[in-house]
Amino acid sequence: MSVIHVPRPSKNAMNPGRPVNALLLAQIEHLQHAERRLPLRYRSEIYTHAIKTEGEAAAYIREVTEAIHKAHEDAAAQRAKPVRGPKRGLEIAAAAEPPSRRRSSKAKTKSSSKRRK
Repeated sequence: MSVIHVPRPSKNAMNPGRPVNALLLAQIEHLQHAERRLPLRYRSEIYTHAIKTEGEAAAYIREVTEAIHKAHEDAAAQRAKPVRGPKRGLEIAAAAEPPSRRRSSKAKTKSSSKRRK
């Protein structure tokens, strides 16, 4: 297999003061869409329509990318927590007197007298 030579980026490849181009604007738009799906605690407070330079675009891209990675790491850590099984022993939700098996004679007469009327 032959080795493919990839040239180093030129020094003027990224200029923080240069106006942002259409490719970066499209990338910002896609990242903004991805950011909207993140929980609020991971979202940046950068107003994307105010991004005018490559440096501002790079800062936004870095922040959102780090937030996405952090959100995925936190979710993986949450899934990795062991699920605790039921505790040993008897757990009682509420204590009450057990119902009597017999009805009192008053209960029978009241219900039977209601049916007759």
